[in-house]
Amino acid sequence: MIYAASDLHGCSVDSFLGLLEQAGFSEKDFLYILGDVVDRGEHGAELLSWITQQSNVQLLLGNHEDMLLNCAFLFDEVTEENLEKLTQDQLFWLRNWMRNGAAPTIAGFRKLLAEDPELVEGILEYLREAPLYACLEVGGTEYVLVHSGIGNFRLRKRLKSYSRHDLLWERPTPDVRYYPDKTVIFGHTPTAFYGEEYRGREFRTDTWICIDAGAAMGESPMLLRLDDKKAFYGKAEIPWQPDLFKTE
Repeated sequence: MIYAASDLHGCSVDSFLGLLEQAGFSEKDFLYILGDVVDRGEHGAELLSWITQQSNVQLLLGNHEDMLLNCAFLFDEVTEENLEKLTQDQLFWLRNWMRNGAAPTIAGFRKLLAEDPELVEGILEYLREAPLYACLEVGGTEYVLVHSGIGNFRLRKRLKSYSRHDLLWERPTPDVRYYPDKTVIFGHTPTAFYGEEYRGREFRTDTWICIDAGAAMGESPMLLRLDDKKAFYGKAEIPWQPDLFKTE
């Protein structure tokens, strides 16, 4: 079986393992996580550490992991001298990341850094190599998995030709149509943004499915089994903090 999840935003490893157990996930199955493991909640660093150790789990890069990579200088040795050398670009990315819920992730990485610096470097290297999308066929249906949908979409345009911004920051409206013969699955936009009736569950159109059920908005994270498009819902953990979404 093939599964997809997205926008876990720092839920605990134990909670996510409970969701996988509920779905019957085993070592014979495969899981794609469509980005945004970190930020908002407290356990993003732990989740990333767990993901890097799984042979049947693949993380696709999300915009929050991309912001983390742009601020990886934070996990070098912190001295007054190198803080004074921060560039304008570094300060821009740090301010942007902090506005988007970075504080718990930074704290988690600092803790890991004190315990195991090599683990932190391994996580960063994993993120640097993480793909932006995946294409696969499950049960006769072709899927494109990506973090945010596809910005500036053109039917005959190759996925590798899209920019990082197109694949990490897009927010498609319900009238957007993608491929006639493939289903695009993504997160990034909490489904409540499409209407309160979709809060806490997936949102589907004829060409795409959004699976960000709103874990960062105090809702339950979800897991989608691609073989039969069945959704599973976990335990809500992250308190709703509306101010964090002002610059989403």
